[in-house]
Amino acid sequence: MRLRAPDVAISHKLRPPPYGGSNQFLLALRGELRRRGLRVTDGQVPRRARSVLLHSYLVDVRRRPAGRVVHRVDGPIGLYRGADDGADRRIVEINRELADATILQSRYSLEAHCELGLELRDPVVIPNAVDPEIFHPPAESPPLRGRRVRVVATSWSDNPRKGSETYAWLARSIDRERYELTFVGRSAVPVEAEVVLPPLPSDELAEVLRRQDLYITASLHDPCSNALLEALACGLPALYSRSGGHPELVGEAGLGFDEREELPELLDRLVAELDERRAAIRVPSLTDVADRYLERLGLA
Repeated sequence: MRLRAPDVAISHKLRPPPYGGSNQFLLALRGELRRRGLRVTDGQVPRRARSVLLHSYLVDVRRRPAGRVVHRVDGPIGLYRGADDGADRRIVEINRELADATILQSRYSLEAHCELGLELRDPVVIPNAVDPEIFHPPAESPPLRGRRVRVVATSWSDNPRKGSETYAWLARSIDRERYELTFVGRSAVPVEAEVVLPPLPSDELAEVLRRQDLYITASLHDPCSNALLEALACGLPALYSRSGGHPELVGEAGLGFDEREELPELLDRLVAELDERRAAIRVPSLTDVADRYLERLGLA
């Protein structure tokens, strides 16, 4: 008996968390599509798939699939990694040879590709989203009176552009009488925070985030940080480096910085405005994002 052809074939094999942000988003998207009754596979692309979602340069497709092909692109990767290793050129080649349309994750990413002359087929911006069953605010936020403010940073990569030097500096400089700093994940340099945790599965990470008061991200040229989205979804206003797609994601729910030396003053300001900034949090809905993906995939 032949199995029904998949409605959506994701060209990249997904891994259980903890893993990188793109993997986290694609897991959430796959789960949402399956909840709607769609057959979704990942890894090898079946020839009879109704539609195909290519991911970045991690594509093992020998010939153009028969169904509609949409290419999900992040980066530019050369800016993100700090070196041109050919990944962006490979993405453009894949896009030209296989794609009917392109999804980028932020306006920043779209404009940066254009500025570098990296032409992509029929591009549209659709942000990432997180699984609301896992990443959601606590039932109530405990008052700050009588305790220290809890600050958290997360990172799943030891790429120096993920902000490790800034987190390490903050751990040395933060006022320990007023603030408690937690770091979760991997870092290129030691981060001597008060609480240091390894990369965690999503449900455990969400529990840690819900116990915090605010989030900090110092990554550079990040097109649409899933780690930042997870923190916002758990009700945390953010301090963020003015780089990549961070300003688009945070909006009025936080404060941006250009130099790490700004952080102590900005921390104090964010605490003073905590309720206002928390009320301004807006995160993309997974259902809305899935709807837009289905439109691009020709399945709406």
